[in-house]
Amino acid sequence: MSFKLPQKLRMGSSLELVGAYLLAVFWIFPLLYAFWAAFHDTQYAIRFELFAPLTLDNFREVMSQAPFFRYGLNTFMVVSFLLPLQLVVSTLAAYAFAKYKFFGSNIAFVLVLVQLMITPEILIVQNYGTLANLGMVDTIAGIGLPYIASAFCIFLLRQTFKSIPKELEDAAQLEGCGTLGLLWRVYVPLAMPTYLAFSLVSLSHHWNNFLWPLIVTNSVETRPLTVGLGIFGAPESGVDWSIISAATLLSVAPLLIAFLLFQKQFVQSFMQAGIK
Repeated sequence: MSFKLPQKLRMGSSLELVGAYLLAVFWIFPLLYAFWAAFHDTQYAIRFELFAPLTLDNFREVMSQAPFFRYGLNTFMVVSFLLPLQLVVSTLAAYAFAKYKFFGSNIAFVLVLVQLMITPEILIVQNYGTLANLGMVDTIAGIGLPYIASAFCIFLLRQTFKSIPKELEDAAQLEGCGTLGLLWRVYVPLAMPTYLAFSLVSLSHHWNNFLWPLIVTNSVETRPLTVGLGIFGAPESGVDWSIISAATLLSVAPLLIAFLLFQKQFVQSFMQAGIK
């Protein structure tokens, strides 16, 4: 006996599928254009000819005009030191909110949630003043310092920790686990999909962050890829779409390669963590 969906449901599913494909086309079209322009001469950047000759001169020109390797190293240093600190601080805070009741705990957690509603741009002046007082303007640490305490990560981990059965904690305590032992051997392993999902969000966001690094950095030694690309593509320096596209590909290449290699793990981690 076969079961058929009602016609309205089938039509709705078909419309959703068509809409998803249209969104995918609109999303990937700028990337496809960047690939086309980066590997062709300027004369072919704004017109399509199937058999136009390929070239790597645009990438050589980019590397000769700006230190993109240095920009990439700066970006890597920012995300590589920031993410571990975010995970450590958020883990401790989330565990405290999930498992302990202390005076003002609810108010403190509400204040954490309020941070989710405040865009970082609102705090730029205050953050810059704080870094100036600490002598950390134009430093790699100064780029990441305002983002160490992530309200988003604290919220995700708190919800995950609260969903872990109490019986697992009791069993671990019978085996002699203390507080840190419980956290390391029970809660952290079970929350691994959440850690991975947040790590992907954090890496992507801070790799592409532009406004705050633009304000807090002044030199090549600290300037990340996004700021270097913005300065490189400024109108006063001339607009050559082939060269700008090549620079853009150099900036996004690490994230694209990581996604292509680990896309299955990416999707699974988001599904298990419940991030929509």
